[in-house]
Amino acid sequence: MKYIRKLRLLLERQTKRRLVFLMFFSVFVSVIETIGISAIMPFIDIATNFDSIQTNQYYHSVFEFFGFTNNIDFAIAFGMVLIAFYIFRGVVNLIYSYFLSNFSEGLYAKIVKKLFKTYLAMPYQIFTNKNSSHLTKAITAEASLMAIVVNAVLLMVSEVFVVLFLYTLMLFASWKITLVFTVIFAFKIIFLMQTVSKKAKKIGAEREQSQAQFYEIVNRVFGNFEHIKLQDYQRLKETKNAFAVAVDRYSNANASYRFFDFLPRMFLETGGFSLVVLLLVILLYLGQSNVAHILPILSLFVLALYRLLPSINRIVIGYNTLIYNHKSIDIIAEELSVKKENLGNKNIEFKQKIQLQDISFYYQDKPILKHINLTINSGEKIAFVGESGSGKSTLVNLIIGLLQAVEGKIIVDDSVIDASNLQSWRAQIGYIPQQVYLFDGTVADNICFGRKLDEKLLQKVLKQANIFEFFHKKQGILTLVGEGGIHLSGGQKQRVAIARALYAEPKILLLDEATSALDGDTEQKIMNEIYKISKDKTLIIIAHRLSTIKDCDKIYKITDSGIEQQ
Repeated sequence: MKYIRKLRLLLERQTKRRLVFLMFFSVFVSVIETIGISAIMPFIDIATNFDSIQTNQYYHSVFEFFGFTNNIDFAIAFGMVLIAFYIFRGVVNLIYSYFLSNFSEGLYAKIVKKLFKTYLAMPYQIFTNKNSSHLTKAITAEASLMAIVVNAVLLMVSEVFVVLFLYTLMLFASWKITLVFTVIFAFKIIFLMQTVSKKAKKIGAEREQSQAQFYEIVNRVFGNFEHIKLQDYQRLKETKNAFAVAVDRYSNANASYRFFDFLPRMFLETGGFSLVVLLLVILLYLGQSNVAHILPILSLFVLALYRLLPSINRIVIGYNTLIYNHKSIDIIAEELSVKKENLGNKNIEFKQKIQLQDISFYYQDKPILKHINLTINSGEKIAFVGESGSGKSTLVNLIIGLLQAVEGKIIVDDSVIDASNLQSWRAQIGYIPQQVYLFDGTVADNICFGRKLDEKLLQKVLKQANIFEFFHKKQGILTLVGEGGIHLSGGQKQRVAIARALYAEPKILLLDEATSALDGDTEQKIMNEIYKISKDKTLIIIAHRLSTIKDCDKIYKITDSGIEQQ
């Protein structure tokens, strides 16, 4: 019940409405199924004994109402109506299956979009504490499993109605036989719940752990492929073995679940139909050689069991699916409950200066920056230097709005940076990182990075980054860079990063040790180009090498005691 409550909290109002509609539809389907089963008994009774048409008051009333003249015509008409009803029943079931499939896949899409939206709204500081493989697993695997769980719950509810209606029908047909079946099946279901369901829950936890390890190893290997290729035989063997263990655990968990998924059906069906045969054997043993008089009831029980047993099996399977994949609900609920930024769309203009007033920042209660006061004028070229871990990147992340100060405030011209204008402020920053992320696509895709393609602007920024001629000799803006920019050199990747930053036409350019991985000559060329293209922009640099910042207007050193202008 705990997971049902969690699902109710996770589902949107529109999804809940569709769920309620499907539940009512499932009740209608259950009624159709029950009518289809119950109609067999009178038809067999009529077909095997025409006299019953006249002796049974219900049959005779229908016979008279429709003006039939002989029993055979009545039996044939009954059969044709029954065939038409079964065609109608098939169409209704197909429509229900269509709605159910669309609901399940639509729910998966909604969960994925909701997760993606949540991740985009996640504060930068929280994101840095997350494992990327965990986020990938949640949005690709766990969202799908949660949709499967909801689908299983819906099927359980619909099958419960089928069981209730058919069980009522069986009680009316023969309450004694039905009670015998009830006692036996109750013991069987309790046995399944106490054994199979508990085992499913255990292997479900194993599935989640092994899948998490599976994703983590894949991300680690593909993200550090050069290092993997340079490892010795023993280290490579250990990596392969660790991956093999995770895959085997995941595979074995799924294999066990599929076996336990199959077991209830065979267990229930074997017992159910064996009981019907056993009933006939007992009647024959007691001397009732002619069992024709109970043939309609037996036919009803056979057909009811034929429909009832799969329903009970689906309920058990649905319950096991819920137990096996219950961790997906916890994971999605946890991911969606993460703190989100609620940013407004208020515009902010940067024309004069940025002021940091008494800024302090703590990380896990440890002070990183204390009472920083600083003014950056529009158009200035400034640099931050200091020991590793002194807080350079933290300070810059505070300035550009990726982090929020614990104390103090940042003022741009006359506007205090807050949630109402933070999005507008961030949009004015052009960021050039040390590690450039290039995805497997064209130069245009990588530079536009989701923005609308403007070929003139694209060519302009490529020329500013001094890499237009290089791509022009290849396939121009359609040149493929490869995953991670593998087809480009370090300097070329940095130039693409510069072009990407300039494409947004920012007012501030930020270099976060962007050239530290390059050789001296390449670094000097790129820095000369950056100073040239940032003449009308404010330039903020984090660097270790003095050669990188020699043309800056101001250089600030970050120390434990605060900030000092050099």
